[in-house]
Amino acid sequence: MTDPHLLAVVTPYTIPVPLMDVLQVTVLVLVAAGATAVVLVRDLPRQVIVLSGYGLLLAVLFLVFQAPDVTLSELTIGAVALPMLLLLALAKIRRREK
Repeated sequence: MTDPHLLAVVTPYTIPVPLMDVLQVTVLVLVAAGATAVVLVRDLPRQVIVLSGYGLLLAVLFLVFQAPDVTLSELTIGAVALPMLLLLALAKIRRREK
């Protein structure tokens, strides 16, 4: 039977594990606060801006958990593309209302 450690790729952290745990918990708390802020903001343009910040927080979360490919996707979609589309849609709706 093969050793299970030989099947997994182990990437050691460049910082001590307890410090990495603190960093991960801190980022998780910030993500939870960001999600709450997105829900609590009522003004739509501000909500989109907060949503963009939330996308950045998620990208940082994925980076901390060592998922660089997901980080790049989240930066592109969650922090840039989605907020831009929502702001354009809000601008179009406001033009129609006038």
